Amino acid sequence: MASFLYTCSPLPTKITNKPLFPLPSSLKPRTLSLRTTTTTTLSVSATASTASSVEVNESSSTVRSSKSKSLPFRVGHGFDLHRLEPGYPLIIGGINIPHDRGCEAHSDGDVLLHCVVDAILGALGLPDIGMIFPDNDPKWKGAPSSVFIKEAVRLMHEAGYEIGNLDATLILQRPKLSPHKDAIKANLSELLGADSSVLNLKAKTHEKVDSLGENRSIAAHTVVLLMKK
Repeated sequence: MASFLYTCSPLPTKITNKPLFPLPSSLKPRTLSLRTTTTTTLSVSATASTASSVEVNESSSTVRSSKSKSLPFRVGHGFDLHRLEPGYPLIIGGINIPHDRGCEAHSDGDVLLHCVVDAILGALGLPDIGMIFPDNDPKWKGAPSSVFIKEAVRLMHEAGYEIGNLDATLILQRPKLSPHKDAIKANLSELLGADSSVLNLKAKTHEKVDSLGENRSIAAHTVVLLMKK
């Protein structure tokens, strides 16, 4: 009976990275080059998300807006309230309304125009009317609120927007505003450069509750939609 003797090479005593058998060049291991990237985290302040940055020139109180993110439309809300006192004219929307009391204020105290200005500035992401036209500046003592409206409209056009529509609500116990609504809307339309059909004006009493209902104050709310030109 034939017998066979099998022999084998001894195991290597030292483990190396070299292959035991030569490999064809197509299978030879390749050196990988790893490129590392560094991620930098930027901290952005909240003011970077606003529609505009503001520069106030103290000598002229002119506000300049610089465009940032452009949106097809913007919405702003304005609110204002003034105390009613004897001896002052009652001016609403630029119209002198006959009444035994008027708004005590640094300027002419036009509660409607003030809140319209704030609504436009708010839509643009700008400071409110009190910061742009401070009530401790003698320059604005008794100033007509049409000045503030014209500045707000200038900033609106500078930012590339126009009035889409505006809805305002006046809150006062007396006098009745029904006889004066058309005149107020016509003047507001001219000041804003907007068709009167996109302006809505409502007047509400306060059911004789608190200072508004007791004819000691007057307030207004305004919501404005700005559309990209």
